[in-house]
Amino acid sequence: MMPSAKLLNSRIFKGLSLLLPLTLAGAIASPTYPQAGPPRTLSVRSDIQEADSKTGIVTARGNVQINYPARQIQATAAQAQYFSRERRIILSGDVYVLQQGNSLRGETITYLIDEGRFIALPNNPGQVESVYLVAPEQDAAAQKAVGSPRPTTAPR
Repeated sequence: MMPSAKLLNSRIFKGLSLLLPLTLAGAIASPTYPQAGPPRTLSVRSDIQEADSKTGIVTARGNVQINYPARQIQATAAQAQYFSRERRIILSGDVYVLQQGNSLRGETITYLIDEGRFIALPNNPGQVESVYLVAPEQDAAAQKAVGSPRPTTAPR
């Protein structure tokens, strides 16, 4: 007995829908430079994900959550697009990125994977917000370079 076309299409669709997240993670994590040790993975969770093999663009929409442990990056956004040929990710819609305790918030943030660099743009009008952790030894070194603040004394 041969399965009906509808059933076959349903099975194919289910199989593809299960493979898409794996394909996305594999596509994003495949670097162009040699690596030592286990492969680096970047996981993306969202309501909807689409991949276009002709353009090499993977799009995730709705409640996007990104986790990239190799670079200690976590991010949330309304949408994320991975451009595999350019090796960049564009996050848009109330984007929040957290990396090693430092945070970045903006309407659109581009992450250049090979450079490890973020480019943030605000809403119009608006601003981008960054919060950085400054280690105590960095703070002390900066004060030495600038000069210690002079103690205030009361006039005589």
